[in-house]
Amino acid sequence: MRYDNVYFITGTAYAGKSTMVKLLAGKYGGILCEENYHDRLLSGLDKAEFPYLTYTRDLEDWHDFIRRTPEEYREWIDGVSRECEILELRLLDDLKTEGRPVFVDTNISIETLKAITEPGHVLVMLADPQISVRRFFERPDREKQFLYQLIMEEADPEQAMENYRRGLMLINSPENYDRYLHSGFQVIIRDENRSVAQTLEMVEKAFGLTGERTDGTEKQIQNKTGRSS
Repeated sequence: MRYDNVYFITGTAYAGKSTMVKLLAGKYGGILCEENYHDRLLSGLDKAEFPYLTYTRDLEDWHDFIRRTPEEYREWIDGVSRECEILELRLLDDLKTEGRPVFVDTNISIETLKAITEPGHVLVMLADPQISVRRFFERPDREKQFLYQLIMEEADPEQAMENYRRGLMLINSPENYDRYLHSGFQVIIRDENRSVAQTLEMVEKAFGLTGERTDGTEKQIQNKTGRSS
């Protein structure tokens, strides 16, 4: 499989991946595949085949979600990523034939990306691992505020928050950061002093894009359900 018209951005949380794929799709008349774009398939998944993705779909009490141990949380995140990769590849097989560039905030593993596309079509974006732990609940998006409210409803909110943050620390570990940093793909590291426009220029250069706008209507595949990642 080769995805010659697909551009993948992977990496860690808070690195700017979502912002960049949106800007690229809008500027180049491309197809936008936002974070968790595969969720459009969620309702039809068999839980025997996709136990991690269907965990939240079939969850009856969301307090159970935030009560898991850090190790259980990390295992779930890893399982979700593996299952997401299967769905992403299914969707991209159809999207790549539409004749427009496709810009993807992806869960596909580094190993698989090396097998399916050229190095110049993959970009790694990284942020300090501590940012996602420290600032996780600062984002106003509905999903994170929902989780924050669940934690505040616990009998011991302070302990519940500490438990959840330990899970975030396992996911956003220095080892995970280094795995991306030394993946062999081009890397852009978050810099608070760099503007969004400057970062976009760096991304365009990494992908070998001209910077010239193209005609076309952006097609969005909406992220319908959120997961903590």
